[in-house]
Amino acid sequence: MKDGWKDSALYSDSPASEQDRIAGRSIGAAGASIKIMHKGRLEAFSDGVIAIIITIMVLELKIPHGSDLAALAPLLPVFLSYLLSFVFLGIYWNNHHHMLQAVRHVTGGALWANLHLLFWLSLVPFATAWMGENNFASSPVALYGIVLLCSAIAYYILSRVFVASHGQDSPLAKAMGSDRKGRLSLVLYFSAVGLSFVDRWVACAIYVIVAIIWLIPDRRIEKALQAADPPKK
Repeated sequence: MKDGWKDSALYSDSPASEQDRIAGRSIGAAGASIKIMHKGRLEAFSDGVIAIIITIMVLELKIPHGSDLAALAPLLPVFLSYLLSFVFLGIYWNNHHHMLQAVRHVTGGALWANLHLLFWLSLVPFATAWMGENNFASSPVALYGIVLLCSAIAYYILSRVFVASHGQDSPLAKAMGSDRKGRLSLVLYFSAVGLSFVDRWVACAIYVIVAIIWLIPDRRIEKALQAADPPKK
């Protein structure tokens, strides 16, 4: 092509819409054609990576050599750490999916911010295994908290990058708001990392509390999308 390589799965030429104006895109004359980088591949790639991460974690659950229930006892710390991490990964996948429902397009910065998030999430299996294999010792619990903290920071950065590219008047920006839950999580993670060297069980309890906070349904994005595009009667 004269204009260079173009992947139809990533880009398309389409007329400007009201959603584009809400998202804060640069639009020329009425009906002008604009180039859009779609979110489909970012979403599919992220789903695949998270699925692989969960698969890697479950492989750490080694089959015991004994045939009685007592043989499962040594696996309890490993299973509990796996369960906690599975819940956290499920929360990230759920919130990532919800956020992308309000995303109309992606930018190069968003792609890198998403990779940054996936990098920290990819370290969850290692931190999980180290914590479980060492019966929740202080240093592994602290490292686990650091991975969760950095993952939370990466998710916050990703959300801000999306908001910046869509505009402060977009449904996404209105849904994200000040993100009090996200900021509270950062404070709790930071506290848990320090407390892991004082009382590891208190630190673990904080991780569980953060998980419970995020398990409570958050319907901000659904409400924002319904407000932006109310159902027709």
